[in-house]
Amino acid sequence: MKKLYRNIFLLFAVVVMMAALYACGTNVNSTKNENGKINVVATIFPEYDFLRQIAGDHINLTMLLKPGAETHSYEPTPKDVLNVQNADLFVYVGGDSDAWVSGILDSMDQSNMNIVTLMDCVSLVEEEAVEGMVAEEEKDTDEPEMDEHVWTSPKNAILIAQKLCDELCKVDSVNSQDYKANTEQYIKQLEKLDGEFQDVVDHAVRKEIIVGDRFPFRYFVDAYGLTYYAAFPGCSTDTEASASTVAFLIDKIKADKIPVIFHIELSNELMCDSICSATGAKKELLNAVHNVSKDDFAAGVTYLDLMEHNVTVLKEALN
Repeated sequence: MKKLYRNIFLLFAVVVMMAALYACGTNVNSTKNENGKINVVATIFPEYDFLRQIAGDHINLTMLLKPGAETHSYEPTPKDVLNVQNADLFVYVGGDSDAWVSGILDSMDQSNMNIVTLMDCVSLVEEEAVEGMVAEEEKDTDEPEMDEHVWTSPKNAILIAQKLCDELCKVDSVNSQDYKANTEQYIKQLEKLDGEFQDVVDHAVRKEIIVGDRFPFRYFVDAYGLTYYAAFPGCSTDTEASASTVAFLIDKIKADKIPVIFHIELSNELMCDSICSATGAKKELLNAVHNVSKDDFAAGVTYLDLMEHNVTVLKEALN
């Protein structure tokens, strides 16, 4: 119900913003291609990084989510709306976190805009609540909620990268050979990453991970045959687990002798700290690559950098 009210508010805000922009006589196409490059807009970091690996300096690339910000609480500003309107290619995830997108796109002329939705690039799975997890509120719909964190699996990242390349070639055929060559090299790097994860799992003592946080890794664990326990589903708005959930995770860690407990990026880590204190397990970051800190963004940290960290900590957790 909270998400329903939030979505209604966002749609209303979009209508108001667009009306104000046009009432002021704003020419939303006035900056398009002013330096001869196509304008590409990504909503969050994984898309942004995939695009810069494929396109390099051939595009004007914008990420709407600010570094260090939480994806699930993002709301578009008037400047964001203009950036989307000016885009030759607009890339977003889909799912509940991007419910604001449809309201914006419906208010725009999309005739010169190409759009890629990450959730359309891969086979989807439903978000689930496993044993011990705090389930989300029931939704006022019979439609299943599909897990939107599709990029957490390198196998999916390969499919997404190829789709982005195809769209860039369509929009900007002049640079298509560069896009194809860059994508070929990037996919080789993603395949290497995939092999590293598979090797860790193949030689692991256990096939189970525990995350004392939200769990946006469904595609990741499915890709490598891992089981998991966690406090919340990936898109949960809850921040404090029930006493029964914390007790369940503590008992599970002790029973299965789990050496490492994970938290995700930009988390307050309080729940993970509490569980580690009660069990003696080590705390580690497992990157879901939703976003990066301001410092990491400025330093040019990439999806591959963050996932290589995951290879290291996963090996420690499974042995």
